[in-house]
Amino acid sequence: MLKTLSFAVLHFSIAFSVAYLLTGDLLTGGLIALLEPTCNTLAFYFHERAWQRFGKGAPPGHDGCGHGGQLRFLKRD
Repeated sequence: MLKTLSFAVLHFSIAFSVAYLLTGDLLTGGLIALLEPTCNTLAFYFHERAWQRFGKGAPPGHDGCGHGGQLRFLKRD
């Protein structure tokens, strides 16, 4: 969790810095820094859903949650 939080702070800092340098406005920089990660998170969610449905490379029956192998093992009984 600490790694995730440190990455979030890093992401926010970079987004804010770039937006502020481009606009010269603290409010605009802050709003962009908050909106950009939100948009990326939503895009990533829908990308993952589409990839699970239409993507190549995932083994048949893989649900993409990271526990597919363990769940299939448990269902064999």
